[in-house]
Amino acid sequence: MISRHQSMAVSMQDQQQKSSAFHPHLKRGLVASLMVVAALGMSACGNKDKKGGQTIAVVNGEEITQHQLNNEMMLLNVPAAQQEAAQKQALESLVNVQLLVSQAIKDKTDRDPKVMQTLERAKSQIIAQAYMQKKLASVVKPTKTEIEEYYKKNPQFFGERKVFDMKQIQFAAKDLTDEVKKMLDAAKSLDEVAAFMTEKKIQFGRGNVSRSGSDLPEQMTSKLLSMPKEQLFQINEAAAVTLLQIAEIKDAPVSLEVASRQIEQFLLSKKNKEASDAEIKRLRDSAKIEYTKTASASASASASAAASAASASAK
Repeated sequence: MISRHQSMAVSMQDQQQKSSAFHPHLKRGLVASLMVVAALGMSACGNKDKKGGQTIAVVNGEEITQHQLNNEMMLLNVPAAQQEAAQKQALESLVNVQLLVSQAIKDKTDRDPKVMQTLERAKSQIIAQAYMQKKLASVVKPTKTEIEEYYKKNPQFFGERKVFDMKQIQFAAKDLTDEVKKMLDAAKSLDEVAAFMTEKKIQFGRGNVSRSGSDLPEQMTSKLLSMPKEQLFQINEAAAVTLLQIAEIKDAPVSLEVASRQIEQFLLSKKNKEASDAEIKRLRDSAKIEYTKTASASASASASAAASAASASAK
């Protein structure tokens, strides 16, 4: 039976945040995705002398330099064995970009207000990111002692880590009617739920899933460990409802040696965020920031319009 206090509303965002804490990754900057935009901006300004480096190609009078190609290869991060082929492809890519940029300037696309606004935004973000990366370069990596301390303080993720093997049924949130809720409150097994869904012709999926304690929010992990093995529990999300039943709980400890690298990355990310937040606070505290009535009214109008649209969509 699923009582109200056993029903858990856990968002995917919470699960992803917990998961990412132990599988961290470094976010790449905006440079690669905004390369064409940046190239358009530089060419539009006619900064031919600022490209730097030996000329390796000339496209309708516009130079492509070794420096540009080197930057491109650095962004691609190609293995050494593939460097030669990748350089050829990268050079052709730069040629294609230059052709597009030149044509865009002829068509005055670079003077389009939306393009100019995008260029300005890209420039601001790239400069801001470069500044912050420079500030974060001084952040000290976690020490061996810090890593060991974190490992000991979080046994549920490491030394006492558990893996939950579960059976599940999932269906669309829109099908969670009062009748279905009443059935779920009284259900004692997934077979019972499946039979009801089939009878009512409600589409659902059924399968097995395994999750470790480090993949789940801490509150949920504690709840799972305290629940009877056959107890059903429910996760409500925006798009779907998932019913789960624990089949088996297995010990799956992770040694300090194995976990050290992940812990180091997590702690470093945490330090970087703290340093970044501190720098933003310092700059805001020392700055004179004024919000005009016009800007406030505009923001309020935009928010109101977005709320109205969301309300209309919900209806």
